[in-house]
Amino acid sequence: MAALHIGTLDAMKSNQAQLVGDWMTSQEATGATRNLKEHDLKQQTSEFLQLLVAGLENGNGPNVNAPGWDDIRQFLEKLSHSRALSGQDSHQTASFIFSLKGPMFGLLQRHYEANPAMLAEQLWEVSELVDALGMHTIRTFQKSREAVIKRQQEELLELSTPVVKLWDGVLALPMIGTLDSQRTQVVMESLLQRIVDTGSEIAIIDITGVPTVDTLVAQHLLKTVTAIRLMGADCIISGVRPQIAQTIVHLGLDLQGVVTKANLADALKLALTRLGITVSKSV
Repeated sequence: MAALHIGTLDAMKSNQAQLVGDWMTSQEATGATRNLKEHDLKQQTSEFLQLLVAGLENGNGPNVNAPGWDDIRQFLEKLSHSRALSGQDSHQTASFIFSLKGPMFGLLQRHYEANPAMLAEQLWEVSELVDALGMHTIRTFQKSREAVIKRQQEELLELSTPVVKLWDGVLALPMIGTLDSQRTQVVMESLLQRIVDTGSEIAIIDITGVPTVDTLVAQHLLKTVTAIRLMGADCIISGVRPQIAQTIVHLGLDLQGVVTKANLADALKLALTRLGITVSKSV
């Protein structure tokens, strides 16, 4: 495989300003500049081109995983992460690299106009290098995007399972939506930690917002109840609507002596009674 010719590197260095301008125009044409500030884009374009020239001056080939390309890989990883956070898609991010092909090919055509064989050879070398850098950008963008999505999912889970202190010694956890294994783990961790922090004796799990209760959901509830009991607290499940009660009976599910109430108010009343607290209306 032929290497990148010194003439190609010289052409890039001597025409760097024009290359930056042509590359920015190419990015704009592909839609890669959407929602980006022109100053930031120019800075990123110039910095990348400087890193590319420096890497080629050190004799690095198209293998972008080689140690000589460490700086440019770090640049692309940082770029991908920032664009994933800003909500850009993979097409926009990848176009930052792939849009360099047009300006580079134009530069090489002018430089090797009198040497078609060398032109073809250098076009292939540059194309391979840009493709490799573009694929690395896509991979790092996907990892960054997956990390963002995972963090958002965890935040949503935490927001959808708030532990509320109803009274001294009484906590409530209103459940909304489907209860799956991942959510059960979040529920147990947050609820058990709150029991430890507040020293509460009773925890109420309100399932009014849970659309359906099947065998799997019941198992997750029992796991949570068991964990609460192991912490030395009692558990009451409220929000058992007639439809859910019928479903539990039809499925033959055994809630193993778990106390249930039709609504949160009844569950709170029972919890206060167990704590020896009487609430009455003022006259």
